[in-house]
Amino acid sequence: MHSNTADLVMPRRLTLRRATEDDLPAVLELLAETAAWLNARGVRQWPVGGFPAVRIVPLIGEGVMYLLDGEDGPAATLALDGGADPEFWTPADRPDAALYVHKLAVARSHSGRGLGEALLDWAGLRVLAAGRRWLRLDCAKDNPGLQDYYRRQRFTHLRTVDLPHRASGALFQRAGGLRGGLPGSPLPFVDRRGTAVEPVVEHV
Repeated sequence: MHSNTADLVMPRRLTLRRATEDDLPAVLELLAETAAWLNARGVRQWPVGGFPAVRIVPLIGEGVMYLLDGEDGPAATLALDGGADPEFWTPADRPDAALYVHKLAVARSHSGRGLGEALLDWAGLRVLAAGRRWLRLDCAKDNPGLQDYYRRQRFTHLRTVDLPHRASGALFQRAGGLRGGLPGSPLPFVDRRGTAVEPVVEHV
């Protein structure tokens, strides 16, 4: 039986699932909020105002856009797929050996809880489940703070592709699995009081 639920269900009513057509407004709002936050800090990776629906609808239709539901509404979103951007990833990179994270956004009301880190760990486990080796992403080429964030998540900077029409271009990867490729359960979320919130992995 088909289930729309992804692999990760969180206590305290944090549930990760595939986004549906009805979730399009919520996903767009999360992306727009994050885009505004980035642009206010001088990071031009995402368009001001977020992404148009035409960019997101296909991801939802393909079943690769995910939404993390919280008790007070959507807490985060991300896309995870096998589509390597051909402007960045070359045949020498073996694009089919990886899954690619993009459109990762956490609601500002949920910042500081470790949601981004835990979602990246979840994505790393999906890499292993898909029989692939790497989790990859690209990010803003002129944002050292964001690049340092990914380094702290055990990603390795491979190179920066400097294209005049792309704000992104810093390419990162890490081994599938958890941070550092270690086996085991996903690392916990941490709430604002520093309390660990252990995830429960379900296979559906």
